[in-house]
Amino acid sequence: MNLPGIETLVKAPFAEGDVFIVGRWCAAEDGRTFPVHDPATAELIREVSAAGPGDAVAAVDAAQEAAAGWRATPPRRRSEVLHTAFALMREHTDTLARLIVLENGKAYRDAVAEVGYAAEFFRWFAEEAVRIGSSFGDAPGGGFRHVVRRHPVGVTAFVTPWNFPAAMATRKIAPALAAGCPVLLKPAPDTPLTALAIAALLSEAGLPDGLLNVLPTDRAPEVVSVWLRDERIRKFSFTGSTATGRKLLEQAAANVVNVTMELGGNAPFIVLEDADVDAAVRGAMDAKMRGGGEVCIAANRFYVHQSVAAEFTEKFAAAMTAVRAGAGLEEGVTLGPMINRTAVESIRSLVDDAVGRGAKVAARGRVPEGPGCYHPATVLVDVPEDARIMNEEVFGPVAPLATFADEDELVARANATVHGLASYIYSRDVARALRLSERLESGMVGLNRGLLSDPAAPFGGVKQSGLGREGGREGIEAFLETQYIALDWPAG
Repeated sequence: MNLPGIETLVKAPFAEGDVFIVGRWCAAEDGRTFPVHDPATAELIREVSAAGPGDAVAAVDAAQEAAAGWRATPPRRRSEVLHTAFALMREHTDTLARLIVLENGKAYRDAVAEVGYAAEFFRWFAEEAVRIGSSFGDAPGGGFRHVVRRHPVGVTAFVTPWNFPAAMATRKIAPALAAGCPVLLKPAPDTPLTALAIAALLSEAGLPDGLLNVLPTDRAPEVVSVWLRDERIRKFSFTGSTATGRKLLEQAAANVVNVTMELGGNAPFIVLEDADVDAAVRGAMDAKMRGGGEVCIAANRFYVHQSVAAEFTEKFAAAMTAVRAGAGLEEGVTLGPMINRTAVESIRSLVDDAVGRGAKVAARGRVPEGPGCYHPATVLVDVPEDARIMNEEVFGPVAPLATFADEDELVARANATVHGLASYIYSRDVARALRLSERLESGMVGLNRGLLSDPAAPFGGVKQSGLGREGGREGIEAFLETQYIALDWPAG
């Protein structure tokens, strides 16, 4: 099955429907569909099959049926499938990137970067698949042996967001398949087409039927609740808001389902007095504007030492003003539309609240006229700590700046949030910056670097930013159970 071209994918990529179960494309059991729109124009891309509870049960049945065979498949073979998927994603980079731009809206360069990032999860976990091992040793007290083995946790269910429709899918799918687990995936209703394309690629890569089942839908609670009530589901992974994560954790608790949660963020971006200001501005643009700011680890609050605040603000404001907004496929565009009108209104309300509390607009870029879901790149200064934008995830191209003088005060302000996903520090004094990093309540820190995600590194947060880690060696651990065998044998 070759991946269709972009024109085919957006018109009618799969003849019978868009629900992918047991390696076949089918319509939703009740025939329902939902619309997917282009956020750059607000135009309908097409109607997509809307899976329901019956489809959810069928997907679990398919995964359970396929589980034993995949569990018994040699790790080398599982690795080969993932390596092939990596190669196919790279081969189809342009098609996948254009698909992401169409349904998500991000600039083409960001979409190309996402495809590369997403593909790397297949390569990384292809290599980790063959490193799952067991251990054998003598009991310290003597007399018998310890055998410790690892085996797949079982059927896994995933819910992924719209902001990285390729990478958030592969970051979960790749380690699960590498560990020997079948997968159920419910992509975000704003961006289902990319997930369907990835399913087509994995099928072409040789993944046996039933091991990846994709259920696009706009009725997520009906589908996900079926999965979480099913005792055959042994692993659940969710990326999304903290509020939704709390509700899903309550449901998962009923069957004591193993969960991974990557939830909201409120990342501080700290510029110390000894920072290279030009480097800090470049890092700020990376940390704030990647994906239009619709990123969980995006810099959300900027704390700049008062001695360099004027220089940083001037240069950062100039960089933000120079951002070109427009449809993601237009030449030179670096800021695409937001995902929908609701997102735009949410961002505007945070800006209005900050200005109402005394903040000033230091920079505001331009956006195209028309029906698209655009918000300008914006810099706010003199933002008070009680402004909502300092306490809520903005998820857009707005940067609120505040100053500080004392490091202890800075740490208290940076940590004064229920979130703890990412932080950023710029300083020429690496030893000081490392000490400061250790004081921040954050799962990840970018030190003199505005981009910190890497498939080879553990991604995740502390506090209410989530549970568990994805990526790195830790990423495959979430899909493995540990079994201990006390071994003895009769004397010969």
